[in-house]
Amino acid sequence: MDILTSRMQAVQSPIIPVVGELIRNCPGTISLGQGVVYYAPPQEAIAQISQFLAVTENHQYKSVQGIAPLLEVIETKLTSENDIKVNNKNCIVVTAGSNMAFINAILAITNPGDEIILQTPYYFNHEMAIAMASCRPVLVATDENYQLIPEAISQAITKKTRAVVTISPNNPTGVVYAEEALRRVNQICRDRGIYHISDEAYEYFTYNGVKHCSPGSFTESSEHTISLFSLSKAYGFASWRIGYMVIPQHLLASVKKIQDTILICPPVISQYAALGALQVGASYCRGYTKAIAVVRELMLNSLQEIEDLCTVAPADGAFYFFLKVHTKLNAFELVERLIREYRVAVIPGTTFGMDDGCYLRVAYGALQQETAAEGIERLVKGLQAIISSPKG
Repeated sequence: MDILTSRMQAVQSPIIPVVGELIRNCPGTISLGQGVVYYAPPQEAIAQISQFLAVTENHQYKSVQGIAPLLEVIETKLTSENDIKVNNKNCIVVTAGSNMAFINAILAITNPGDEIILQTPYYFNHEMAIAMASCRPVLVATDENYQLIPEAISQAITKKTRAVVTISPNNPTGVVYAEEALRRVNQICRDRGIYHISDEAYEYFTYNGVKHCSPGSFTESSEHTISLFSLSKAYGFASWRIGYMVIPQHLLASVKKIQDTILICPPVISQYAALGALQVGASYCRGYTKAIAVVRELMLNSLQEIEDLCTVAPADGAFYFFLKVHTKLNAFELVERLIREYRVAVIPGTTFGMDDGCYLRVAYGALQQETAAEGIERLVKGLQAIISSPKG
C-alpha cells in the first residue's frame, strides 16, 4: 500500500544526497558542493572520550537541556565572544546540531498555518523544517548583494507571522549582514511581537576584517531573540551532531518537551567532545580559517576570469560564493553537465529558492589548496565551454 502524507509530499528532497549520487557515478569528481571543513576536531575533544567512558552512568540518559559542565562552558563563550549574557530572561539548550535547534524553535513558537519569514536565497533545511511543521515560509528578497532589506521584511509581516530568520555569515551566499541591518530587523521583531531567529553556525568564518554580530547581544533582545550555534563547522564536528541554542526563558518548557520527544537528550559522548573543543576555544578554528582564506582568494581570482559569464556578489563570510550564471540552462541541468563532463560538483540555486535564473553555490571549505585549485579550474573551464556552446 502506497500512502503518502500530503505534508511530507510538499517538502523538497534534500539536494546534497542527490548531488552525492551523481558524484559517485562519476569517479574522480572534485566536490565544491557540501558545506563542511577539511580539518578534524581538536585532540582535546578526542581526549574527552576517555573521560566519558570512565563513568559508567554516562551510558544512561542525561539532562534534556545538556550536561552542566558543557552549559557552563557555553555560557562563558557566549559572554566573552558574542556579548550574549545569560540571565533570568533567557537560557541555553544543547542540541543535536543547529538544524535540530531550528526545528525546536519552529515547533515551540508556531501553530499549523503560521508564517516564518525567510530571506532569499534561503538555507534549504530551514524551508524544509517550516513545511514539516505545517507552517508557511514567506520569502523576502535580499538586495543585489544579498544583504537584508529591513523595510521589505517589515512589509511582509502579517497577523500569522511568528518569526523572521536571518543567517549571518550566510549560507548559501557567504554574505555577512551589516550590524545596523540586523539591529533594525531585531527591533522590528520586538515592536511587532514576533521572534528573531538568528542562525550563527559560521560565526568564526569572516574575512577582510569583517566582524560577526550576534543579535542576542542587543539591548532588550533576550525575550524575543533565538540564537542558534553549531560546532560542526568551527571544530570539524559535522558528524558529531552537536550545537546549542539561546532561547527566551518562556520557551524552555516547550523546547524541553520537543527535545525530550525527538531526542530525549543530546548525545552525551558528543557533549563531552564538545566540552573539550570549547575549552580549546575559537583559536583552534581561526588557525584553519587562515588557510581557508587563501583558498577563498584563489577561487575568487579564478572566478574573475569568467565575470562576463557569471556574477559573483561580494561575500566576506562562511565558505561559499553564490554565482548568477548568464545562461538559459536550468541550474540542475548545468550541475549535471559539470559533474558528468568536467568532474566538478556544485549545488543548484533552485534548492535555495532561486528559480528566476541560473544560480550555483560554490563551497570551498572542504578542500586544501591544491585540490581546490584543480576544482575551480575545472569549474571555470566547464562554465566557459557549456555556456559558450549553442545550447548554453
